[in-house]
Amino acid sequence: MLDGECVVFHHFDGDAELAPDEETVTDDPATVKLCSSAFEAVWERAVPHTEYSPPRRL
Repeated sequence: MLDGECVVFHHFDGDAELAPDEETVTDDPATVKLCSSAFEAVWERAVPHTEYSPPRRL
């Protein structure tokens, strides 16, 4: 979860279940900036759902 002011990291165990500590919340400006810039970089490369076609299996 990212709102420009804080980031919530969800923790999962090896069985794809939420771990006992479940989440970490931070409003550290450097961490928020890093996560925000990573999201933007990926979003720029994303394919809109309407244009996505799964790869063909051989």
